[in-house]
Amino acid sequence: MRPRNLAAAVLAATLMLGAMPARAVLPDEIMADPAKEARARELSRELRCMVCQNQSIDDSEAPLARDLRLLVRERIAAGDSDRQVIDFLVARYGEFVLLKPRLNEHTLLLWLTPPLALLLGGFALWRLGRRKANPAAGEGDSTPGLTSDEQARLERLLAAESGPDRPV
Repeated sequence: MRPRNLAAAVLAATLMLGAMPARAVLPDEIMADPAKEARARELSRELRCMVCQNQSIDDSEAPLARDLRLLVRERIAAGDSDRQVIDFLVARYGEFVLLKPRLNEHTLLLWLTPPLALLLGGFALWRLGRRKANPAAGEGDSTPGLTSDEQARLERLLAAESGPDRPV
């Protein structure tokens, strides 16, 4: 196989493996009831691994993520609703345990910052575009032009610089 084809094959394999979600749930964690297991998996996808921080506990292989998965399954087996399981984990670990934090007074700034940043950035780009499209409008008549003496001197200097022996 040519090096170019080999590199393409390695790249394709890497992209395919990267696109497949890694599931870290071990066989001994799986609940006997498929409906409860489906609930546990869905809840596990919403909870953050405290070690990995950008992975759900469903994807993480960290020991703490395993403990959280087992805790979710214990709460479901005890008869807790999904809301009760989430509330229990938030009470124990704080809002940080949620991959998608709830909208409340503590997270309001977190939720409002991205749209406000986009609006401010769009407004700044709009203003910059208007200023570049019409540069004289921002300046007005406040910038004085050259006086007649300065204009005459400038013309003499330019004429002397581009004299007969200099190319134009």
